[in-house]
Amino acid sequence: MAGDTKSYDPVYLQELFHSYANETLSKHHTGHFYNLSLPSNSSGMQVSVIRIRSREFWATGVNFSSLRIPPRVIALPFVKRIALLNENLGNWSSHYYQVPNHSLVAPVVGFSAFDASNPSTLSNEELTLIVSGDPVSILFPDIGLKDKNVTLKCVKFGAGMSVEFSNMTTPNECVAKGPGHFSVVIPFQPQPPRPLPPSPKIKEERSWKSWVIGFVAGFGGLVLLILIGVATYKLVRRKMIRKMESESEKAEPLDTTWIGRSRMPSASMIRTQPALEHEYVP
Repeated sequence: MAGDTKSYDPVYLQELFHSYANETLSKHHTGHFYNLSLPSNSSGMQVSVIRIRSREFWATGVNFSSLRIPPRVIALPFVKRIALLNENLGNWSSHYYQVPNHSLVAPVVGFSAFDASNPSTLSNEELTLIVSGDPVSILFPDIGLKDKNVTLKCVKFGAGMSVEFSNMTTPNECVAKGPGHFSVVIPFQPQPPRPLPPSPKIKEERSWKSWVIGFVAGFGGLVLLILIGVATYKLVRRKMIRKMESESEKAEPLDTTWIGRSRMPSASMIRTQPALEHEYVP
């Protein structure tokens, strides 16, 4: 089915199932369920068929794995034998059926009835089923829903892909008054929009701001280093001066004298008398 020019056309899919059911029933007996052997590219779909006499269908109904047709259901127009097809589209459901503003949380399940009075071939015309007693039950054991607070809705797909909603009164079960295709949906929950990438203008503005901030931070760091250097120099110079003053206090004091406006140190006496190296004086 995948890759065909009619891919994902539910009408073509029903015609295909009808063809496989016709081929299967022509080789088997009335009153037994048979699983159709579908093409490998439709893996995940399950279709079964049964041919049953009308009076037995009226008296007992039919139970498929996911479908329960109760007694007292009439097929119109009246025929001697009825062929019932039960379909489960599995993981292909969303390819063939969609509901506006809703998401499927269960596979699409359907059933249809055809005139099977001729043992060798099925009629192409679908029969109408009139339910006079309990409704038909469609079971959905595997509902893929994580949020338990979301309200589930049963949906029936009609002609022209029309949809009809109904409440799910029993967990994992929908009810119907006739043939069709059915599933379970929840309101569509869109993903939050992704943030838009920044425009070139915003990028340029951010780059300019980053450059200014970097320049100011660098200049401030340089000024801080200069101030630290100056303060360190003054501190070292002050310590050296104090050390020199301390050393000078320990030494022998010198007299001072004024020369002009300056006060200069002077020795009070000559400690060592000059001596000539030779006594000869010219």
